[in-house]
Amino acid sequence: MSEHVVVIYPHPDDEAFGASGTITTFREKGIPVTYLCGTLGEMGRNMGNPTFATRETLPEIRKQELIKACEVLDVELKMLGYRDKTLEFESREEVATNLYSYLKEIKPSLVITHYPGYAVHPDHDAFGAAAIRAVEMFPEEERPTVWAQAISNDHVEILGNPQIQNDVSAVFRKKFESIMAHKSQADGMLSKVKNESDDVELAAKTWLGTESFYIWNFE
Repeated sequence: MSEHVVVIYPHPDDEAFGASGTITTFREKGIPVTYLCGTLGEMGRNMGNPTFATRETLPEIRKQELIKACEVLDVELKMLGYRDKTLEFESREEVATNLYSYLKEIKPSLVITHYPGYAVHPDHDAFGAAAIRAVEMFPEEERPTVWAQAISNDHVEILGNPQIQNDVSAVFRKKFESIMAHKSQADGMLSKVKNESDDVELAAKTWLGTESFYIWNFE
């Protein structure tokens, strides 16, 4: 199986905040990365500050932001067209089968997704569960490794320390650039940091400078 990383998250900006440093390190090694993005995040609460989006215009704005972020990260983007905030109501098996159709074609060596039950947002939990189910559909000898990202406050207490802890401070400039590509969301997400520091990038690095993942055990 040739090296190829597939990132599976439900929203534009999940990749930037969650894994863009790790993605950058793979790209610097020449390893291809494909992002399967579930929705356009069209139900997101952040409309910019000051407001520059409406509920009607937000989907296209977030789509363009996603395209820009993926250009920054030099990854292939596939938008899957699910509806934001409804993934928990989709048939997990149907979503998994759809994801498997992409994975079967790409044949990745590694899949990065959310850790079901420890990813805070119902879309994160549902899409992560479907992604893991999709990987499970491979014959065991062809199955890619899965790195599952937990972001709930209690995940270390319950799951223990993640096996993968990537210090991405050396490539943080690229991570920050990908975050800022999602302007409609970044302004709100970074507002607390902006209030506490004049150097937003440096302050963000202390918050987002390590990306952690659990290696999923299929047994």
